[in-house]
Amino acid sequence: MRIDDFQKFHDGIAGVMSFYGKSVSGFALDVWWTALKVYDLAAIVDAFNRHLANPDAGQFAPKPADIIRILQGSSQDAALRAWAKVDLAVRRVGTYCDVVFDDALIHRVIQDMGGWIALGTKAENEWPFVAKEFENRYRGFCSRGELPQYPATLIGLATAHNSRKGFRSGTPVLIGQEQLARQIWRGGTDQPVLGLKRMSDNLDGIVDGAREEQTARKTLRVKRE
Repeated sequence: MRIDDFQKFHDGIAGVMSFYGKSVSGFALDVWWTALKVYDLAAIVDAFNRHLANPDAGQFAPKPADIIRILQGSSQDAALRAWAKVDLAVRRVGTYCDVVFDDALIHRVIQDMGGWIALGTKAENEWPFVAKEFENRYRGFCSRGELPQYPATLIGLATAHNSRKGFRSGTPVLIGQEQLARQIWRGGTDQPVLGLKRMSDNLDGIVDGAREEQTARKTLRVKRE
């Protein structure tokens, strides 16, 4: 959502809660906004309508986690979809470029796993284990029902190298729905990605290793196709 959606969002939350005979405090509204602001307003309205029409869950006033569950599907399905998006981006875009996904949890999970650059250093035979770790971490965040702090941009090798020489980084590649990816970009933190700190001391070796691994991965994909 955009900041100018706030009033419509507020009115909608208040209307839904009044339907259940409840009022909405300022604190509760802030919780709702923080949890759902990364989603499109039209999708949120649809999710509320689906909750209200549910013969079981619709008997009770929704919580943010209920609406997020509808928006994302089950945590397992959401994790699989998120990993498919990451896998495709690594193979087609690569980890040289900075990227911004249309899913904030992807940013947080990748940061916790060492950063965007780290994915480019993984061998093909490690990939299934990387996928499983990503999915488990992603599901863990989904189960918490709240959006964690996440990096605005996933830093690639080019920016890491250029920043060491004092050059500015370019525009990141947007992955997925462009409008939503831009919202994720604006809503993230500028704190350094943890994985970049750990690997910066041996950047030249990382560049070579990532280049070789991405080349091998693309070659294998071509053979499979």
